[in-house]
Amino acid sequence: MLPLHDDNPTTIRPVVTIGLIVLCLAVFVYQSGLPPRAARAFVLMFGAIPADLFHGLGIPRPFDLPAWITLLTSMTLHGGWQHLLGNMLFLWVFGNNVEDALGHLRFLAFYAVCGLIAALTHALIDSSSTVPMVGASGAISGVMGAYILLHPRARVLVWAVVLPLRLPAVVLLGLWFLMQLASAFGAADQGVAFWAHIGGFIAGMALLVPFRRRGVALFQPLRAALPAKRRRSRLPPSGSPPPKPPRRGPWG
Repeated sequence: MLPLHDDNPTTIRPVVTIGLIVLCLAVFVYQSGLPPRAARAFVLMFGAIPADLFHGLGIPRPFDLPAWITLLTSMTLHGGWQHLLGNMLFLWVFGNNVEDALGHLRFLAFYAVCGLIAALTHALIDSSSTVPMVGASGAISGVMGAYILLHPRARVLVWAVVLPLRLPAVVLLGLWFLMQLASAFGAADQGVAFWAHIGGFIAGMALLVPFRRRGVALFQPLRAALPAKRRRSRLPPSGSPPPKPPRRGPWG
């Protein structure tokens, strides 16, 4: 199920969310323009490789950058257009409200920390793997973990197989998390870093409280897409004379 839109307005312009999307798009365009051999080397240099993180494979990087830097750089790389656009869609739908709750700078730090924890979770599960992990999905999973605590009752429009549906965020994101758990414990290797998703989601839930802005409540009630206009009471104020009856027309 792909989220398309949520009925959950924000009070700020989500400049960090937009900036992260632009950054990932720019990196992918650059990556796609490289010759095949250079593109593979680019992923090896900046993707997060568990064996390199824990055992050191001696992969050369510009400016002698350490292996741990790939915990950050891997968040900007993607394995294809479908991988990229799917991640950016999730980030766009859920990121703006979390940025609203945290503020711009705190949201950027929150996103980075969730991505770090997600990548480390993946690496710890199989520390001998030499396959580079790429993608922003670990950090975005953290954003989703925060969203489910902030706006569990927000309605999210999703594309499910052939029909669009509106689901409460707690249902959509809860089902998504259960699917990650089921896939992570499944026997088949699908080439997806499910443990990074799980680690990022839990990190997002745990880090929301210390990162949120003062006064931002958890489990916020459902808000309308537009602020409701205050209705005027038809009752006259106390102590005022009753309204005059309407004048009748010439027809009686």
